[in-house]
Amino acid sequence: MQNIDADRLYARVTWRLVPFLFLCYICAYLDRVNVGFAKLQMQSQLGFSETVYGLGAGIFFLGYFLFEIPSNLGLHRYGARRTIARIMIAWGLLSAATLWVTTPTQFYVVRFLLGAAEAGFFPGIILYLTYWFPAARRGQVTALFATAVPIATVIGAPLSGYVLQHFDGVHGWHGWQWLFLLEALPSIVCGCAAWWCLADQSRDARWLTAEEQAFIAAEVQRDNAAIAHMSVAQGLRMPQVWALAAIYFAFVMGLYGLNFWLPSIVKDLGYAQPLDIGLVSAIPFGAACVAMLVIARHGDRHDERRWHIVIPATLGGLGLLASALLATTPHWAVAALTLGACGVLAAIVQTWSLATAIVGGGAAASGIALINSFGNLSGFVGPYAIGWLKDATGSTAAGVTMLAISMLVGAALVLRVTAPDERG
Repeated sequence: MQNIDADRLYARVTWRLVPFLFLCYICAYLDRVNVGFAKLQMQSQLGFSETVYGLGAGIFFLGYFLFEIPSNLGLHRYGARRTIARIMIAWGLLSAATLWVTTPTQFYVVRFLLGAAEAGFFPGIILYLTYWFPAARRGQVTALFATAVPIATVIGAPLSGYVLQHFDGVHGWHGWQWLFLLEALPSIVCGCAAWWCLADQSRDARWLTAEEQAFIAAEVQRDNAAIAHMSVAQGLRMPQVWALAAIYFAFVMGLYGLNFWLPSIVKDLGYAQPLDIGLVSAIPFGAACVAMLVIARHGDRHDERRWHIVIPATLGGLGLLASALLATTPHWAVAALTLGACGVLAAIVQTWSLATAIVGGGAAASGIALINSFGNLSGFVGPYAIGWLKDATGSTAAGVTMLAISMLVGAALVLRVTAPDERG
């Protein structure tokens, strides 16, 4: 194993795994947040209030919360191939089923079931990456995978706008119905492909030599030696896990507030056509791709996590706050939203780098799932609260201010949590 070039080996593993996982996450994210664009048409056509929409968008995360830990434990036991294939095919079918929604109750039920189906995908991939990469290499790999979030918006926002604008009325269907159907099909295809494209662990990868398999296994085992003894139950009892869950709750509120309401916020800035709204909505997330990768690379190089979370989260909160104050000047408001998106997404990626440095062994399956499931409850709270505030005030400014405060609170909480071996 001494003759193995570790950098080349891990680069090969990255190129073998991450592009496919990246594609899967783009599909997942499109199906999760395309309801924000569908709202531009379906809300008026179905007679939904802002509160009904906000509750429907957010109820996804109740299903997500309830089924996430069992799903992640299933991946730990049965492997990534079976788990990811099951998740993607189920959520693709349910996302497509949204096109037949006609009442608020149907909307709530489909969104809840979609959350239950997708539960475990993101924390499952985070767990899966710990089987392949030691902590010192995990930050950049996680960032590469997580750039699917902004890329999904960069691709999906103009695409969604195009479908809404040009498919409306085709074969008697509304544009929002076509949106749910067309953006669900790639998920089903990728779910089928996951069975053949993924290897559960390095020892299962036929594209690695026996020596390379052993090298990766030894590196991961050595890296996790200090925390590998922790059990599944311990992962649920660790104070640091609950602290990270609270931090993630604060940051995810900022993320999903942006995802579910950005098209409406951009529309309120004076952009009328769906395609224009889509193109403008892509700008903040395009910039966030660069910010995530740069900050992740810097954090890995310096083996530091706290300030690589605190500074982006603080800037993200200030950017969101500035966008609410600059609502009368669209160009400056979009610039502020761009800063907000960069900070929100960079902070979330680094939070996962910190979490996987703290939690390992059997505790990783339960601890990572708990952080993600509890944190994603803010995906329920945030959209519903913004909808209620918009109904009450007639503006999205109060809701965006709430998101900004959430980011700043999360940044303050990070200062109380550090990895045991962290220098910063």
